[in-house]
Amino acid sequence: MTESKLNPGMKTFVAVWAGQFVSLVGTALTGFALSIWVYLETGSATQLSFVLLASQLPQILFTPIAGALVDRWDRRWAMIVADTGAGVGTLAIALLLFTGNLEIWHLYITLAISGIFQSFQWPAYSAATTLLVSKEQYGRAAGMVQMAEAVGQVIAPALAGVLLVFGGLKMIIFIDVASFLVAVATLLIVRFPKPEQSKAGAEASGSLLSEARFGWTYIKERHGLMALLVYFSSVNLVFGFVGVLSFPLILGFADEVAVGNIFSAAGVGMVVGSIIMSVWGGPTRRVLGVLGADLVLGFALIGFGMSASLTPVIIGAIVGFTVIPIANGSSQALWQAKVEPDVQGRVFAVRRVVAQIAGPVALLMAGPLADNVFEPMLQEGGALADSVGSVIGVGPGRGIAFLFIILGGLSIVFTIIAYMYPRLRNLEDELPDYDEIEAVPELATELAT
Repeated sequence: MTESKLNPGMKTFVAVWAGQFVSLVGTALTGFALSIWVYLETGSATQLSFVLLASQLPQILFTPIAGALVDRWDRRWAMIVADTGAGVGTLAIALLLFTGNLEIWHLYITLAISGIFQSFQWPAYSAATTLLVSKEQYGRAAGMVQMAEAVGQVIAPALAGVLLVFGGLKMIIFIDVASFLVAVATLLIVRFPKPEQSKAGAEASGSLLSEARFGWTYIKERHGLMALLVYFSSVNLVFGFVGVLSFPLILGFADEVAVGNIFSAAGVGMVVGSIIMSVWGGPTRRVLGVLGADLVLGFALIGFGMSASLTPVIIGAIVGFTVIPIANGSSQALWQAKVEPDVQGRVFAVRRVVAQIAGPVALLMAGPLADNVFEPMLQEGGALADSVGSVIGVGPGRGIAFLFIILGGLSIVFTIIAYMYPRLRNLEDELPDYDEIEAVPELATELAT
């Protein structure tokens, strides 16, 4: 699509997307470099889990309040607050590192504060996108957002490896700070339209706490959306383990360079999937797009754990990450079409809390399970060395590989169960789009009062 064919709202979305893309690359650089730094400093999957938990848990807990504030505020300013606060947190890490004072416990505090500010980002960005692009473009816009994340994943591992050698962690973190400035500058020069109040929005008005609770009530009353949310939470529980344990699994048979190469390969897959989603817009039956992609992802995860060699792991990473944008983009487009724009901040915030709360649970469980249960079972002389070990191998990282295989199987089972539930399978037929609801004369009259 050329610039001359873009409507004003789409032009604004593209400008904001470009600024956020720069910021995402900077954040991905820091996240990758800090994960390597923490694991190499401590040698503990549990310590890495707790550092990631310090970033995620405050963000999740504060998100319902952030969502209510997003619906009260100009969503552009909500994004500016998010980017500025996260940038200040990153700058604090840089200063501690530059003075030689950075310790693991510093990361707990700074990442927790940054996480609170970042809780504004996703509901504001998602709700603003609904206002800026037409319903027919929801899938493509979601694909573009996924593409920005994917390109960051492709660039970050390889670039971080080079920067760690020539400039160290300090250079990477200062690049991240600069990227936040680009994102904020972009937001300062654009304007977002204000959503009209819907019937749901009028009913939701009240105190900040009551507005924060409204998102949960809204979803609970729509059984198909609730089922989709529960399904995503279960799948996120599975893949919460994957995010933290990928590093020790790969480092069990390869070096840091190979880790970067595998993550870059996964990023390439995600870029390809994002481009497909951006051009295609996703399947007409978006629920099937979500479930079908997650089914493939489960099989890819099984393949990821089957062999202690680079080639099958790279193939599994590429295949799995290619379908992630299709699952996420289909889900995002569905939620944007079904939820009234003026309450999307609150609803999307609660949606994110429920879907993502599984992540901290997985982080709390992943390290202890890997270090104390699965890894010992697949060392020489371990309980499963002669059975499972004869298939997938024994040694460092193979217990985690077996856990990956189990998690992939669980993901497949969850997807089959979700498809068998009719309220989820028929969600798009049973729940009309928000503009179709408002087109009904008697409801339209109620909305105008």
